[in-house]
Amino acid sequence: MPTLKTVTRSSKLGPDERMSAIDALKAKELDILVIGGGIVGTGSALDAATRGLRVGMVEARDWASGTSSRSSKLVHGGIRYLEQLDFRLVREALKERGLLLQRIAPHLVKPVRFLYPLKQRVIERVYVGAGMLLYDIFSWTGGRPPGVPHHRHLTKRQVMAMVPSLANDALVGGITYYDAQVDDARYVASLARTASFYGAHVASRVRVEGFIKVGQRVVGVHAHDLETGEKFDIRAKQVVNATGVWTDDTQAMVGERGQFKVRASKGVHLVVPRDRFQSKLGLLLRTEKSVLFVIPWGRHWLIGTTDTDWHLDKAHPAATAADIDYILEHVNSVLAVPLTRDDVEGVYAGLRPLLAGESDQTSKLSREHIVAHSVPGLVVVAGGKWTTYRIMAKDAIDEAVAALDANVPASATEDIALLGAEGYQAAWNKRAKIARAFGVHKVRIEHLLNRHGTMTDELLDLIREDPTLGEALPGADDYLGAEVVYAASHEGALHLEDVLARRTRISIEAWDRGVSAAPVAAALMGRVLGWDEAKVEAEVANYLKRVAAERDSQTQPDDASADRVRLEAPDIVPQH
Repeated sequence: MPTLKTVTRSSKLGPDERMSAIDALKAKELDILVIGGGIVGTGSALDAATRGLRVGMVEARDWASGTSSRSSKLVHGGIRYLEQLDFRLVREALKERGLLLQRIAPHLVKPVRFLYPLKQRVIERVYVGAGMLLYDIFSWTGGRPPGVPHHRHLTKRQVMAMVPSLANDALVGGITYYDAQVDDARYVASLARTASFYGAHVASRVRVEGFIKVGQRVVGVHAHDLETGEKFDIRAKQVVNATGVWTDDTQAMVGERGQFKVRASKGVHLVVPRDRFQSKLGLLLRTEKSVLFVIPWGRHWLIGTTDTDWHLDKAHPAATAADIDYILEHVNSVLAVPLTRDDVEGVYAGLRPLLAGESDQTSKLSREHIVAHSVPGLVVVAGGKWTTYRIMAKDAIDEAVAALDANVPASATEDIALLGAEGYQAAWNKRAKIARAFGVHKVRIEHLLNRHGTMTDELLDLIREDPTLGEALPGADDYLGAEVVYAASHEGALHLEDVLARRTRISIEAWDRGVSAAPVAAALMGRVLGWDEAKVEAEVANYLKRVAAERDSQTQPDDASADRVRLEAPDIVPQH
């Protein structure tokens, strides 16, 4: 008789598991197929799999390679939505923030404290303070404690003691409040892996090239494995389109006009070394269009974002010189010693999938999500924000399930932790002991626990077998060789770019954007993925072209020029 152990899947998501998933996708009709491996797609796959359904998910590139790896990396209620009186969205997001912090992914989602500098003595303090109070009240309405402290009012002297680098005339006082942050790409890869663990057949680098229809009904897709060149069909009772800014493109393949449009808004962030200015807090600054965050990020600051329409290549949105200057100008308005272009270590640009509405300004378009059964057999989910991905996934699967002739259980994801989350607090409490046992510095163990949770054991086993994997990568002291090997063997990384840009954040955190780490990382990946020397060299060359094109695009004056230069670096083209 089979035991529970025999029906659960491996927690690995490596090349063998990918091939097994593709075999399963070809073999038998699915209940639900999810297209898109960003935060909403991977969330939908986990939601469906944990209801007991037969589930598949395909992604044309790497997990989180679109919007989901290029966010502000915040899990937040959205202070600015209070001003737009969007109380329901704020309350929903704050409930999710509490869940992510305390139950679903405490190893990946961490509290972060922000300062809102006040420019006016009385009126602004009362107005903003009332908003912060409402924020705190909403954070208690989810049926559990919020997981972060309440807001506090500070005098100018208190603010200057905590943020000595602020210009003296930039404020008259301040209010501090808490939100949370996350490594967005790492979270999505963990979510895909967790969905696989619960039985979903998931495969990256598989592109959907058309829909199979019987009459008006969608009954599956034509798929193309970009790694092997093989083309095959996947049959499914319901297909969920969770392709974010590509929603309209995917819908066009059905030959039906969509019921709504998704508009891309470009958001650019800068990465600056932590020592460029002194502050114990992140900053929330008002701009004429929106808000600007200065977010602590390990040994760096993330500063962003912009909010402009984007009509060019969706796969590789490019930051311009004007975007960078805009961010520097706004952050310098409150700093005593201004930042310059020379202080910028990294730059990244992402596209928000906004539901197109009446407003001409993207900052005014809705962050609410929409779910629609656009044609029989095809559910579309679009809009929304990173923080509320679990609700979006639940709503999408609810819609798909309503069309299945079966009694399917309700969503269970409110109580399903990501792999690595269970036992995290106990492991964190033992981190000094673990460090001594493995002869590794405690800071290294903390770094691994905050990226891998209790899966850190598996990385430490790799280091025990090969002590050289405990060494840091060249030019990227925060990351170990073991993390590169593990990304390829357990986390679904198939190309060098997947590791340097998403499983780690070397491409935005290292001064050389990963150029010196690339040959070492490619050689380590090659050991897992069976690359020969030519393949290792091709992966490195491809990555170096990407870095050069991104750097060049960031010197261009406008979107069209930046887009043209960025696209000079070719996409990954596997050798069949």
